[in-house]
Amino acid sequence: MGLLTFSINLTLDGCIDHQEGIADDETHAFFTRLMDESGAMLWGRVTYEMMEGYWPAVARGEVPAPPAVREWAVKLQAKPKYVVSSTRTDFPWAHSHAIAGDLRTGVQQLKDATPGGVLLGSGKLATALDRLDLIDEYQLLVHPRIAGHGPTLYAGGLPGTRRLELVSAKPLRCGAVAMHYRRAR
Repeated sequence: MGLLTFSINLTLDGCIDHQEGIADDETHAFFTRLMDESGAMLWGRVTYEMMEGYWPAVARGEVPAPPAVREWAVKLQAKPKYVVSSTRTDFPWAHSHAIAGDLRTGVQQLKDATPGGVLLGSGKLATALDRLDLIDEYQLLVHPRIAGHGPTLYAGGLPGTRRLELVSAKPLRCGAVAMHYRRAR
């Protein structure tokens, strides 16, 4: 069974708006490494649609991009992608699949079938999966910014405090800090 790792960019005040993070070669390399180490990606519909609307064009070379960004796009194109949605069933982007039916069962089956682990990259979906006690690790890239607006991490709340164990913390040149935590069980 693979681990489910939640990974996202966030500001010091918890904002997870993708436009608020620092997007440079080092931050892209961080997420490329995480993707390389995982067996599949998992998103909610909104995140999938945001990604689908941009990254395939970068991978095809239709959008100018620095080498680190293009590398991310090409690897993402080839990676299995799973999507949770109650409103959409068709996911035409290469290697995309729907998680249908019961959320707990579908995600647990995905974890069981993916020994390399699953990388979760959607804030709202993370809240739902954390409520189901399915997230094993957290790889957060904390940016040195205070956004002052949302969306924010875990805005929907959790039934209780999650205790975590620090695995590593690594500062990046841009001032962001890569934080790796594991659930304390």
